[in-house]
Amino acid sequence: MRAGASRVKPVVAAGIAALVTAAGPGGSSAQDGAAPVFSPMDVFELEYAADPQIAPDGSSVAYVRTSMDVMTDRRRSEIWRAGPAGHRRIASGSSPRWSPDGERLAYTSGGQIQVRWMATGHAATVTNVRNSPRNICWSPDGTQIAFNMLVPSAPPSLAPMPSAPRGAEWATAPVLEDRFKSQQDGAGYLPFGRDHLFVVPADGGTPRQVTSGDFAHSGAAAWTPDGSQLVFSANREPDWQRNFRDSYLYAVALADGGVKRLTNRPGPARGPAVSPDGRLVAYTGYADRMRTYQVSELWVTALDGSGPGPVSLTPDLDRSVSSPVWDPDGDGIYFQYDNEGNGTLAWVGVGRGGVGEGGPVVLARDLGGTSIGRPYGGGSFSVAAGGQFALNVTSPERPGDVARGSRNGGLRSVTRVTDLNQDLLGTRSLARVEEMWWESSFDGRPVQGWIALPPGHTKGARHPLILEIHGGPVSNYGDRFSAEVQLLAAAGYAVLYANPRGSTSYGEEFGDLLYRNYPGQDYDDLISGVDAAVEAGYADPEHLYVTGGSAGGIMTAWIVGTTDRFRAAVAQKPVINWISKTLTADNWYGYFESRYEGLPWDDPEPYWRFSPLSRAGHINTPTLIVTGEDDLRTPLSESYQLYHVLQYRGVDTGVVRLPGAPHDMSRRPSQLIGKIANILAWFDRYRARAAAD
Repeated sequence: MRAGASRVKPVVAAGIAALVTAAGPGGSSAQDGAAPVFSPMDVFELEYAADPQIAPDGSSVAYVRTSMDVMTDRRRSEIWRAGPAGHRRIASGSSPRWSPDGERLAYTSGGQIQVRWMATGHAATVTNVRNSPRNICWSPDGTQIAFNMLVPSAPPSLAPMPSAPRGAEWATAPVLEDRFKSQQDGAGYLPFGRDHLFVVPADGGTPRQVTSGDFAHSGAAAWTPDGSQLVFSANREPDWQRNFRDSYLYAVALADGGVKRLTNRPGPARGPAVSPDGRLVAYTGYADRMRTYQVSELWVTALDGSGPGPVSLTPDLDRSVSSPVWDPDGDGIYFQYDNEGNGTLAWVGVGRGGVGEGGPVVLARDLGGTSIGRPYGGGSFSVAAGGQFALNVTSPERPGDVARGSRNGGLRSVTRVTDLNQDLLGTRSLARVEEMWWESSFDGRPVQGWIALPPGHTKGARHPLILEIHGGPVSNYGDRFSAEVQLLAAAGYAVLYANPRGSTSYGEEFGDLLYRNYPGQDYDDLISGVDAAVEAGYADPEHLYVTGGSAGGIMTAWIVGTTDRFRAAVAQKPVINWISKTLTADNWYGYFESRYEGLPWDDPEPYWRFSPLSRAGHINTPTLIVTGEDDLRTPLSESYQLYHVLQYRGVDTGVVRLPGAPHDMSRRPSQLIGKIANILAWFDRYRARAAAD
């Protein structure tokens, strides 16, 4: 990109182009202006496809179809099958997994493992367990199913309580908390116990625990081809809780429970996948250097410990990869990664010595669509014989649909096989989303973003602009569907969302620019994006507004503590004080040393310097704070620190609390609607005041 320039181009997602063409600009089948815009109650009508599982012979795809129940205000998950016989519902549940012969489908429903015989439709409950099984996986011969499950333990007690008199209603007994991690956002206080691996006969029976000890075994396991071992990721070292950044691969023998460690490098080792011949194990990870962001590579190592040790198959990719899956014939590995805000499926060949043969080959793009609130990544894929694969795909006009393709056919072979939202979104006038690039005013780095233009936008029209900032900050936005962006745009705003420095999908150097410097020059990247939107003629420079959630809430508070350029701001679930955040949140331990220099009790200065609270005395912008009452990631007390400062200083402010909402305020549809309604009401208030002046 030439110096000083910005460029704008329409987004047309590969694999979805036919849908957009058929529906017309903006995804509406009606003429511009004739169709209604996307409205709050439409959120309840959205559906998306997730966890697509292609049958071993490639004949059909089972997937999880998620819809919104307007009466219970909950998401509802059902398993559907797309194949030659049509598109049919299978059962209520999640996590569908085909048996190796393709004749049965295992899934979880009602907290148990179910198995369905696909030819007859008969189903059986395989387990009868107290805690929900997770990460189900068939053995290669189809006789057993492995899974993870919590094994409860009694909570510790410091002092015994006397027995209450018969019929007395005493308070719950005191609970001694001595665990390193005791809470999890969205779950509250964690139950006492550890996750372990189990196997159960596929025809039903008694699950057998195959791991033991005071260690957590929460990741999915992979079978060896002979069915004698399970390979898994964990940390079974003595000080595993405090060394939480490290995980290793282990193999457990089903015959006697013996555990052997397969890797030794500090840092994460995730997602093990055993080669069809049983010689190699693929996984993802990196050698930890205690940084804010490090790229995960695809590795292979010998299962028996022979050879030179782990070999990277993606040393030159410079993108974090995940979810390795072996070709059934063993000549290569499929994996996924994000590139410039776009989910990508790729394949790399594997030679006899476990060495990559050539660079990765891109097979599909637009992978994702399971985050309907904000335009985050995600998604998954599966592989069948003959190089066939299934994945879920998205675009700015559609949440996740199921698509399929073949390795030999490449990008052109990817075909969407579901159209879950045409009945709704095909009759709505949606925001048109355009990709933008600009240069940061700080150092000229190229920065990518997207602007959603209100339905009915005409050439040359300027709109009030909302700068919407993503969380993380180690994450990314992209060319994906977002109900929140659509609702904001439907209210007449242009919405700019971007991936400033520190975002993923642009390489390790770009992602690690916030090391000991957050918030930092990501501020300049974002403000430069606002300038680019004004320069492009989309944004009214007199009507600028800013919002964002989590890390985006931090940046919102930081921005209004730095400039008075915005008429109003809404900081969603922000961190206002890094010292209190890192000592109270559910992930309190995750920031020390890798994000800021030193520890807050030894040297609080770096934590204070990067806290928005340190700039709160300079905020003059009317600022609303929106946070879930049950948020344990950025606790409500963080919001009230900013609120109290602004109240004391006489700045227009308020706190909107979402009762029952955790950090993910879009978990229930009505909470997503309520959050956006309050954001728009706040911005509209100051938009109206500006018009009256």
